[in-house]
Amino acid sequence: MIALARCMKAHRQYYRIDRCQIAFLRFILEAYDGLAAMQTLDPKRGDVVIYIARGCRDDVNGILNDLRKTTLMEPIEPIVDDPLILP
Repeated sequence: MIALARCMKAHRQYYRIDRCQIAFLRFILEAYDGLAAMQTLDPKRGDVVIYIARGCRDDVNGILNDLRKTTLMEPIEPIVDDPLILP
């Protein structure tokens, strides 16, 4: 699991992706060490949250926009009972 302290300082973006692509997306994001991390919220539906390090949003959005060319990825509403959401 992702360290709580690091995630609290990160921007969050929620997506529904093709279930078969969850591991692929995680590996891509992890390859950019320190840029972003991903957590699977609902593996059956493909709901994930991407934690983006401060100052890295443009870089991550560039990566995600490129991946959208080959991967189903649609933004979803934030999960309101996510314990990592700050008030």
